[in-house]
Amino acid sequence: MLLKSSKINEFRLWGLLLTMGGMLIMIIGLAGVVFDWGAVGRIIAVIFLILGMISMLGSMAIYFWAGMMSTSAVALDCPECGKRTKMIGKTDRCMFCKTILTVDPSMAPAEAEISDEGNIRQPETGSAPTAIDSSKS
Repeated sequence: MLLKSSKINEFRLWGLLLTMGGMLIMIIGLAGVVFDWGAVGRIIAVIFLILGMISMLGSMAIYFWAGMMSTSAVALDCPECGKRTKMIGKTDRCMFCKTILTVDPSMAPAEAEISDEGNIRQPETGSAPTAIDSSKS
């Protein structure tokens, strides 16, 4: 569970990795010019700068996509930590405490009880609590 996070945060992570990777590729490409390798160095620099630019454009596309999904995501309060979080799809994780959440009552555990706010709360048995959005019903 250490490496699990919400879907929106996963998209943002991949965007950040592409940004950092693209910048690293461009810096490596500049070695051909900085160390004065002549015509071969300039060709290496051009190739690596183009690859880095493609990586940066991919990062921009992923960030745009994550932003568009974030605007249409269901916002709800996490029953575990109480913070407002967004979820994509039927199941997702809390952005803060990484608790598994759901908006589908059929996916909720059988022993869970539904409160007045529409949150499904697990009894203290150690299993992960889930939540549903009451505005959808």
